[in-house]
Amino acid sequence: MSDTPDMGDLIETDDPSFQHVLACVFGIQEHESRTYLTLLDNPGSTVAELADILDRDRSNVNRSLTTLMEKNLADRERRLLDPGGYVYQYTGTPLPEAKEMLHNALDKWAEQVHESIEEYGTE
Repeated sequence: MSDTPDMGDLIETDDPSFQHVLACVFGIQEHESRTYLTLLDNPGSTVAELADILDRDRSNVNRSLTTLMEKNLADRERRLLDPGGYVYQYTGTPLPEAKEMLHNALDKWAEQVHESIEEYGTE
């Protein structure tokens, strides 16, 4: 299995965890799905806070957050600090919305598979 699981990995797994399903369907790495789940429990976290919680380097957490934002699984807001400057705070896409995205992606994939089956031999 590669570091970034895909739908094939999902099919080969007898009892996949939600974190594994998330990684396979969205094509993200397991540590990125773990970052998403951590965001759900810690909304409004900064990169530094997430790095401490996840016990990972800040640059790695930052890359994970960038990927999650690209996949619409996280949002970033800029908060101004009293002494000046700002910090970014991250929040995970609400779980019901993420579940809907997962269902839609799986439905689309299944539809494509069914079309491939039906088209075979008709060419």
